[in-house]
Amino acid sequence: MKLNKKQTIAIDYLEDNKHNEGLFGGGAGGGKSILGCYWQVKKRLKYPNTRGLIGRAKLKTLKETTLNSFFFVCQEQGLQAGIHYRINNQSNEIKFYNGSSIFLKDLFYYPSDPNFDELGSLEITDAFIDECNQITEKAWNIVMSRVRFGLDENGLIPKMFGTCNPSKGFVYNKFYKPSKDNTLNDELFFIQSLATDNPFISKHYINNLYKLDKASRERLLFGNWEYDDDPSALIDYEKAVDLFTNEFVKSGIRYITADIARLGDDKTVIRVWDGLRSIKRVELAKMRTDDISNRIRKLQAEYSVSNMNTICDEDGVGGGVVDNLRCKGFVNGSKPLDSIEKSKNYQNLRSQCYFKLADLVNSNAIFLNDSDVDIREKVVEELGEIKQKDFDKDNKLQIVPKDEIKRNLGRSPDDADCLMMRMYFELNKVEYHGHRVARSSRV
Repeated sequence: MKLNKKQTIAIDYLEDNKHNEGLFGGGAGGGKSILGCYWQVKKRLKYPNTRGLIGRAKLKTLKETTLNSFFFVCQEQGLQAGIHYRINNQSNEIKFYNGSSIFLKDLFYYPSDPNFDELGSLEITDAFIDECNQITEKAWNIVMSRVRFGLDENGLIPKMFGTCNPSKGFVYNKFYKPSKDNTLNDELFFIQSLATDNPFISKHYINNLYKLDKASRERLLFGNWEYDDDPSALIDYEKAVDLFTNEFVKSGIRYITADIARLGDDKTVIRVWDGLRSIKRVELAKMRTDDISNRIRKLQAEYSVSNMNTICDEDGVGGGVVDNLRCKGFVNGSKPLDSIEKSKNYQNLRSQCYFKLADLVNSNAIFLNDSDVDIREKVVEELGEIKQKDFDKDNKLQIVPKDEIKRNLGRSPDDADCLMMRMYFELNKVEYHGHRVARSSRV
C-alpha cells in the first residue's frame, strides 16, 4: 500500500497508545477515504475477532462512495471478496475470514431517534467516520462511547477517526481551531491534508480544482477552513460560537421570549432573559396552548417578568397563547418598528429583528447560558442559516423565507426565532430624560 507522507503520519497516530480521536481533513484529493478504509482493513486483519465501524451521515452515500474506497484498498492488499471477506448487504456487515467484522452505519440525525438508540447495543473496537462534518457532535460522541470491544485483550486503547473537507461545525471547534491555536487536547490529533500533498493524485484532478469558483477553490484546493463562502450570511460563525462564553455581558431588565410550536416536529422554545443574558431555556414538545401558557406563567412568577416584558410568536397557534397571557404578540410579517434605525428600509418586523440580532451577536453583546452541547450546536447551526435575501440587489432589507431555512435545516429554526424576538425589546425603546425605556404599545 503506497501512502503519502501525511497519511503515514496519521497511521502512526492511529496505532499509538496516546491519541484516542483524530481528524484528517482539508482539501479534496488528499486520500482521506482511502486512509480511513486502509486503517480499518489493517486493524481487522491484525487483530482477529475484533469489530470496526465505518460510518457516514447516510448509508446510501456510504455504499456509493466510501465503500468503493474499501474495495480499492482490498484490491491493493490482495484481498478477494468471497475468500478473505464477505459483505452482507442486509445486515450491512463486512465479515473477514479471521472472525473480524466491520459494521456499515447510517449516522444521520433523525428526529424519530434523537439519542441514536439504534446504536445502543453496539460494541466495537474502533470507528472510522467519513465526511464526519455531516454528522452531529452527539452522533460522534455516542459512537465513541461504543468503542470498548476487545481492547484489553489486544492491548489497545479506544480509537475514533474522522475525515472531512473544511467545514464550520463541531469538527472545526473540536480539532481545527485548537490545533491552529496550539491548544489541542493531548488525546486528539489533527492533520491538514491537501491534494498537493498526494503524489499519487492526477495532475488533471488538481487542474480541475483550480477551475472551481473562488469559494470552492479556497476550501477544496487550498484547504481554507476560515473562508466564508456565503456573503449573504448575517452572523459570523465564530461570533455565534462565542455566544456561550460571553459571560461578561451585564444583567438588566428581565424578559421572556417564546417561539410557539405549530405542527409536526416543531418544538416550543422559551427563554428567560436578564438583560441580554439568556439565563433559562425551556423546550416543550406537542403541548396544548393552555399548558404552554401555564408554563410561561410559572416562569413569569419565578423570574419576576411582567406581561409587558413577555413576547410570544403570534402566528398560527401562538395566537392562543398570546390571548391567554395577554402578553405581547410577535407577527413576523408586520411592519418594521419605528426605531432609531429609521434610515434603514426593512421588509418586515422579522427581518428588522434578525438584522438587529446579527449586529449584537457579531459584537459579542449576547450571552446564552446553555451548557448542553446539542443545544449549542442547534443554535449555531440555525444562526448560520440566517441570510439576507437578494443581498446583491437594492431592495428592502429582508431575510430568506422561513420555509427555505426550514428546508435547509430539516427542522424549524425554533431557537433562532426565540433569540430574534428578544430584539423587539431592543428596538422598541425611546429616550426619556436620558434613559431608554420600553414603549407601551403592542407589536
